Amino acid sequence: MSHRIQPGDRVTLHYRIASYGQEIVDTYADAPETFRVGSGEIDARLEQALVGLAEGERRTFELMPWQAFGERDEALVQRLPRRDFPAGTELLPQHQVDFELPNGEVLTGTLLAVDADAVEVDFNHPLAGLPIEFDVHILAIDHA
Repeated sequence: MSHRIQPGDRVTLHYRIASYGQEIVDTYADAPETFRVGSGEIDARLEQALVGLAEGERRTFELMPWQAFGERDEALVQRLPRRDFPAGTELLPQHQVDFELPNGEVLTGTLLAVDADAVEVDFNHPLAGLPIEFDVHILAIDHA
């Protein structure tokens, strides 16, 4: 019986994520990715879809927003004072910016609007609120 993915396993896979027919990411043309299940390297909801899959298995999941990157939360869209950003920083709408939190974690936000006084930042995941197609091919499972 082949080993199936469990928390703690190191998994090597190819994957593709698309939404509404638009491809977001695709590793099939490049090198596969490797991660440890439960380490936080990928969204826990996507990890949950992988648990129980076997080496060599290929699956396509149709995931609703709550099963993938979560629903959009308008409370995560915030207007920050422009003065809080270093002088000379190029702030362009639709670009992502990393914010270091006091505890050392990094939070990524997407700039929505920039004016002389404020910057509107969306801290939702860029795919929040979208249904996705998650196609995976499990290449190797190391359950060391």
